[in-house]
Amino acid sequence: EEQNINLKSHQLDGFYGDLHRLGYPDLPRYVELYCNQERPQEEKKSCSIPADSNLVARDIYTKSVFSLKQLPRKFIYFLGNTKEFLTTTSSIDTAAPSCDNKTTKLAIRLQDGHLVESVIMRHRHENDAGRIDTRITLCVSSQVGCAMGCTFCATGTMGIRGNLCTGEILEQLVHAERLLREEEKQSEEERAGMIYVGNSIRNIVFMGMGEPLNNYNNVVTAVKALINPKLWNLRHSRVTVSTVGVTPNMKRLTKDIPEVALALSLHAPNQEMRSAIVPAAKSYPIEGLIDALDDHLMVNVKSKEDIEARKTASRKKRVMIEYVMLEGDTSSFKCAHQLGKLCEGRYLIVNLIPYNQTDVKDKLRCPSVEHMKEFQRIVTSYGAFVYIRQTMGADVNGACGQLVVKKEKKIELMDIEDGPFHDNTKSRRTAARYDNGNDGRAGASNKDVREKAKGDDDSIRNLTIATGAAAVCFLISSVIILTRRKKS
Repeated sequence: EEQNINLKSHQLDGFYGDLHRLGYPDLPRYVELYCNQERPQEEKKSCSIPADSNLVARDIYTKSVFSLKQLPRKFIYFLGNTKEFLTTTSSIDTAAPSCDNKTTKLAIRLQDGHLVESVIMRHRHENDAGRIDTRITLCVSSQVGCAMGCTFCATGTMGIRGNLCTGEILEQLVHAERLLREEEKQSEEERAGMIYVGNSIRNIVFMGMGEPLNNYNNVVTAVKALINPKLWNLRHSRVTVSTVGVTPNMKRLTKDIPEVALALSLHAPNQEMRSAIVPAAKSYPIEGLIDALDDHLMVNVKSKEDIEARKTASRKKRVMIEYVMLEGDTSSFKCAHQLGKLCEGRYLIVNLIPYNQTDVKDKLRCPSVEHMKEFQRIVTSYGAFVYIRQTMGADVNGACGQLVVKKEKKIELMDIEDGPFHDNTKSRRTAARYDNGNDGRAGASNKDVREKAKGDDDSIRNLTIATGAAAVCFLISSVIILTRRKKS
């Protein structure tokens, strides 16, 4: 309105669609490409556009990329000259490739300086028919740190710093897609042995930093963007939300997005053991969690007693239990029987996760392969579908939160003159401000990026002045009171 631009809603939707199909380039680059696509055909052929890893791998001059809705010239001019908006507010801080040549771990720098992590996992294997199956899975974070405090998880040692907004969740996917498009243009030598299985991410799992269901609104909005046919258009069953177990929000998820997959990080088969390694478990009894998981599995089935319908629902892999394998009581064969009884008659999928070494206080180890296979056999005997998950990226600190924890430890080893206020200048915005429930598009206003907290020196100076003023007021008040008492 300030620019006197008359932009209709369908034109704005077309603009956002263009940005999405192009991989969210910065606005000047978008304007350049948009203006080029309006040139006569002969000019397009003679126009040389350099390769840009931010763009989708298709002809940028075709209507398959740009919206059929023409944008007003005033709006295009505004986009090319404004500094008020960014298409993305985060960036890749580091990209650590694994020696397994399948995994890349990304540390994403957010606009306020904090780090979250994402993991790209490339899969290629031969199926029963002898054909090669390929897919790419991206593990994303939903919070900075985590409040759940699981004793075996490095992220849990960080505590909670704040929620990610919807755009910051989706930008992890944008960055991963950009990296994959860049790999597509590289030779095998340039990829340094990393396998190439395409540039399209097929699966999204919310198994990075944070408890997704403690950032409910933003996670659900992000999921809806992922399955939106006009945006990422992922199949519902290929988006998995993992939770340590927040029973009320598990039930909300079943009502709001029942078709997406739900994974419960159980890690122990009884309440006492689970409370010891998952402190948050004290608030949510294990029986209620299993019932909520079962409700999600059977949401579209008329009768829970229909065994065939239950088996069909289970084969769609809509729900699963995750169980970390740690040396000790929780991985004993006695616990395997207890876990089997929890799953009995429900036909649940159980993923046994070999423990990856982290820097947590307790020195933990993974049981032997033979032990895990026997544990698997016992749980399977109760009718569950049990798999031992393939470990990927352990050499690049593949356990959740490990890379970020290590980097933040390095930051803490600073000159003592930085003082205790050092981290306060980059304090995370509160969950309330982040829980904005926007429409699921990546991108944000640049005003947020430019906002900075006051410097440490100003904070200390203001605190000193306020303390001094309070002391003076106290002394004056004391003198006045004593004077009045003498007169009386």
